[in-house]
Amino acid sequence: MSETLMHFDIAPLDAELGRALQHKLDRKTKPLGSLGMLETVAQKVGQIQQRMDPAIAFPAMLIFAADHGLARAGVSPYPSEVTAQMVQNFLAGGAAISVLCRAHGMSLRIINAGVNASFAPHALLIDCPLARGTANSLEGPAMSLGQVYIAIETGAAVLGERAQLGATLVGLGEMGIGNTSAAALLMARLTGEPIERCAGRGTGLDDAGLARKVTILQQVLDKHAGVTEPLDVLAAMGGFEIAMMVGAYLAAAARRVVILVDGFIASAALLVASRINPAVLDYCVFSHCSDEAGHALLLQHLGAQPLLRLDLRLGEGSGAALALPLVQAACKLLNEMASFDEAGVSDSDGNDAGGKAGGA
Repeated sequence: MSETLMHFDIAPLDAELGRALQHKLDRKTKPLGSLGMLETVAQKVGQIQQRMDPAIAFPAMLIFAADHGLARAGVSPYPSEVTAQMVQNFLAGGAAISVLCRAHGMSLRIINAGVNASFAPHALLIDCPLARGTANSLEGPAMSLGQVYIAIETGAAVLGERAQLGATLVGLGEMGIGNTSAAALLMARLTGEPIERCAGRGTGLDDAGLARKVTILQQVLDKHAGVTEPLDVLAAMGGFEIAMMVGAYLAAAARRVVILVDGFIASAALLVASRINPAVLDYCVFSHCSDEAGHALLLQHLGAQPLLRLDLRLGEGSGAALALPLVQAACKLLNEMASFDEAGVSDSDGNDAGGKAGGA
């Protein structure tokens, strides 16, 4: 592992604290386990924050955007120009994620990781492109290994700035025409799944377009047949935005920031991060299972249980933003719901508020 990645020191979660949090949940006025995954989320957030009373402060959404040379091969029905146009839409506040962030009180920043365009300065824009899009992975590596290291460090720095401003939870989203192809390639190589099980319709390919996409992606895999190490795979077949997300994931876990994982591309970036340091997964709450073909299978490989299934396939961090209120609710239930003792309610063992067995 490169020395540049050694500073991502991710601590294991405290199992004893986890048991204490579960005991606190078990004493609430409800049947054991009846709040389902909300209990799991509350316990995880408490372990991440090392608190019995976890809370979400200043939730942040980071959208990483970049173009892909592979898009020139026709893997998407949309032209690459749409990436820059959507960045402008994010900045103008008109995109779905813009609306959802306003609705749920999330701060929003757009990171130009490598879009094939120039942008005027904007309060919501973090402009740090590595290049104007990656190279075409059908012809050679999408990025150099040096670019991958810079991207990871840049993503980590962006996350660090949000954490220093007080963010205790972050959602990572993305924008980049062709990036479902990059995500499918990363998934196929790192999991060993056939590309047919990883690739989907992306931004709306028809059957013929999907067949063409799968054929092209298999050609890319064949081109890079000997590449197997995570960072090398990322360089060969990934994207600037995906690489920056890898750094942001690792930095978030190292800083004990709760990670709300979005859809297929976000999960593919997490897959790479988890191959660098598996402990990053302990800091993740999986927001949803998207309608992109490979996402459910990828979540299985990550050992993830998503909170929502809404048939989304938008990206942008939209699923993560929608799941934020559930995480906030889980924390509030842990902190504010009365215990049996506090409410004077007998528990399942027949103990009353004073702890004595109730009589007939």
